[in-house]
Amino acid sequence: MDPQAPKKRGRKPKPKEDKKDEPKMKESTTTKRTAHQHAVDDKYTHWKSLVPVLYDWLANHNLVWPSLSCRWGPQLEQATYKNRQRLYLSEQTDGSVPNTLVIANCEVVKPRVAAAEHISQFNEEARSPFVKKHKTIIHPGEVNRIRELPQNTKIVATHTDSPDVLIWDVEAQPNRHAVLGATNSRPDLILTGHQDNAEFALAMCPTEPYVLSGGKDKSVVLWSIQDHITSSATDPATAKSAGSSGSIIKQSPKPGDGNDKAADGPSVGPRGIYNGHEDTVEDVTFCPSSAQEFCSVGDDSCLILWDARVGTSPVIKVEKAHDADLHCVDWNPLDDNLILTGSADNSVRMFDRRNLTSNGVGSPINKFEGHSAAVLCVQWSPDKSSVFGSSAEDGLLNIWDYEKVGKKVEQGPRTTNYPAGLFFQHAGHRSVTSNCVLPLICILALGF
Repeated sequence: MDPQAPKKRGRKPKPKEDKKDEPKMKESTTTKRTAHQHAVDDKYTHWKSLVPVLYDWLANHNLVWPSLSCRWGPQLEQATYKNRQRLYLSEQTDGSVPNTLVIANCEVVKPRVAAAEHISQFNEEARSPFVKKHKTIIHPGEVNRIRELPQNTKIVATHTDSPDVLIWDVEAQPNRHAVLGATNSRPDLILTGHQDNAEFALAMCPTEPYVLSGGKDKSVVLWSIQDHITSSATDPATAKSAGSSGSIIKQSPKPGDGNDKAADGPSVGPRGIYNGHEDTVEDVTFCPSSAQEFCSVGDDSCLILWDARVGTSPVIKVEKAHDADLHCVDWNPLDDNLILTGSADNSVRMFDRRNLTSNGVGSPINKFEGHSAAVLCVQWSPDKSSVFGSSAEDGLLNIWDYEKVGKKVEQGPRTTNYPAGLFFQHAGHRSVTSNCVLPLICILALGF
């Protein structure tokens, strides 16, 4: 059974009018798709032949179902030749089995350990021996986004097609078997406050147990998980279980029991609801140096900066930050003046928050154009302030260094003119690379 295609981001297209030449249009569309698929396959074949040259190590893990989101968790073990790392990913099914949140352990081989012959022998149709499934949570609906809590590596948040944010203690949750008819796992906490579905925009604060979300109700909502702990501290029925678990989440009397309705779990309301967007909020992120400052982007082509200390109205609203819907945003963890955005106009833009606009519209300090389709994710490197990645509907993962922009590059006889700042391109996918910079099947070790 062929897996369903991942969902599209942004505004819904306007309905097309019926036309007499519709069969010819369908035939033309089919021909274009076939030609496009041949081009994608050729590019993939070329990439595969270069794998031993491009990578220090590569693991290819074939999934049964598409994955809308994946995320690195904490490092579990460090050894001489490889490390063991937690990996979170989702499985978007067709309804024959439940949707799941998968907790996996991944063995990551250290640079310059694997032989080139071993790297070149990967099989894209097989499951990697380096990726082991640790636990399965039966998720109430599709898992559109996964985010981990930096203050407690056991806690993750997920977005699905509902107004709520679901919080999971992945160690307390029981391992489930995803079979038809199985009841949903019960979230450890539910964050309420949206008035319409909140599907993609989700962030965890790096300094405090705060959660941020955006949705179709055009609002940004802020919660503190600590509020749930505080409100339950006077509850004698649950105080003992909360103290004994060692978790940041207060445990219910029967944590993780299967339940048809996620709403049966404990819930907490928001600290603030922030209104300023005129269309769906597609992504949010916290300022790395302040739990009270955050920003958001949406289908109104706006980038908005907020400060919870001064109210619920925008501090700065950047109109026309891109020429189309904005899908993603990330704040530089090593230089909190720099913000990245990605858009349906196929570009990535970098803004300096000290000078965001010019004549009332967005004024980026750099534009990066290396994708041929909508950019779905941007993410700064945690190790070097000038390096970031972007992934898009063209199936490519691009690695950029803005310090290379404007620098003269020696051109060889067979050198292709690449976009300014682009210094690596991963082409190991033949379909959409969405919601995460780390590709969903290929796990890479790049020796830069």
